[in-house]
Amino acid sequence: MTRSYQIRTFGCQMNVHDSERLAGLLEDAGYARAAEDEQADVVVFNTCAVRENADNKLYGTLGHLAPQKAAKPGMQIAVGGCLAQKDRGEIVRRAPWVDVVFGTHNIGSLPVLLERARHNSEAQVEILDALETFPSSLPASRDSAYSGWVSISVGCNNTCTFCIVPSLRGKEKDRRPGDVLAEVQTLVDEGVLEVTLLGQNVNSYGVEFGDRFAFGKLLRACGEIDGLERVRFTSPHPKDFTDDVIAAMAETPNVCHQLHMPLQSGSDRLLKAMRRSYRTEKYLGIIDKVRAAMPDAAITTDIIVGFPGETEEDFQGTLDVVRQARFSSAFTFQYSKRPGTPAADLPDQLPKAVVQERFDRLVALQNEMTHSLNIEQVGRTVEVLVATGEGKRDAETHRMSGRARDGRLVHFTPGGTVPRPGDVVETVVTYAAPHYLVADGEPLSWRRTKAGDRSEAGIKPKTAGVGLGLPSFGAPAPLPAVSGCSAQ
Repeated sequence: MTRSYQIRTFGCQMNVHDSERLAGLLEDAGYARAAEDEQADVVVFNTCAVRENADNKLYGTLGHLAPQKAAKPGMQIAVGGCLAQKDRGEIVRRAPWVDVVFGTHNIGSLPVLLERARHNSEAQVEILDALETFPSSLPASRDSAYSGWVSISVGCNNTCTFCIVPSLRGKEKDRRPGDVLAEVQTLVDEGVLEVTLLGQNVNSYGVEFGDRFAFGKLLRACGEIDGLERVRFTSPHPKDFTDDVIAAMAETPNVCHQLHMPLQSGSDRLLKAMRRSYRTEKYLGIIDKVRAAMPDAAITTDIIVGFPGETEEDFQGTLDVVRQARFSSAFTFQYSKRPGTPAADLPDQLPKAVVQERFDRLVALQNEMTHSLNIEQVGRTVEVLVATGEGKRDAETHRMSGRARDGRLVHFTPGGTVPRPGDVVETVVTYAAPHYLVADGEPLSWRRTKAGDRSEAGIKPKTAGVGLGLPSFGAPAPLPAVSGCSAQ
């Protein structure tokens, strides 16, 4: 009988994309995705180690699964991702009912490890200290018919004191441009309209093969791919943000005028303590250049509140930068110790009550800013890529949801149209809430797409792995014509 699988993903977009790779590997090995109400034969946890209590959440969830596994002969549990890379054999020691533990560097080993654990009737722990194979050389079962992740690099060469990613993901490894573009082309051929280029430090792309302008070139090359309507990327580091990237964003029609650029703190003193190799003047200067080139750009950020030693003056500096930058939205975090990071051992860890009070003030300011900027959108025409799972729909108005080109969430009334996820609708914003826009008028246009056709049919892209090749830019060349037996 075909064995079923379920993958539970925690953490960043890179983990979400890695889970698509894990799904592709399992399906190639003969597994089938479990139905939502089904107890899967194999449950895979793709973990995150960023938060202080990440391990508590994992072990708590594993504890809940223990009796289910005891009642279901043959059921297997696998744990991978950043927490597995960090804890290694500790996972099996604390949860001996786990069958497989694998790390960030060898996700391609999962099917073999599951089979080995079943055959040997004992847990298999395999953690590599270096990348076994680039994840994008593995097959992927994609989550969306209209939007796809494309990894351009893994790992990070920075040494931010609050971040554990470099020790778990390793040094930066860049894919060759030709491989990236080949994967993008494959997704577009499957009907995908939008891709997001992924990297822990996406705009340092090219460091491994010695081209500091590689990322801007890659954006421009994406503009040459017919049928690719939207290109996004995340997350850039301010220290590597160059003018050629801003020009590429402004001059390449399918690159969205959206920028997510982490700030972390508005205090130069804390940025130095965080080992963030830029200061607020440079950060704000980048934003000024982006807005000069793209006045309609929506800029979002990440901010940490309560980093060790943060004073009220430091925090006021963060509030000042938020006011000047006018972020469309911000992901705000209360600092928590990441075991294994330098910041975890710093003196002057702040009391929880102080951090919470500052966090509340920051959120209130940013909500006010976000709402103000959203109000400016009222009356404007927006192009919405219809999506699934993007917030609540109003049952009385039968609203649907999607994302505008600048990344804003839009709830719209379809009126006389019947758009599917993956279709494109033009409509006029009639109302602005703090975290979304509403368009309640009749849509100005509705365009059916191949992505909408496939979404309606329940077909999602499944891509084969893309091998490593030589550096190149531009659309991938067509395959040569073949004849004889090789053409069969």
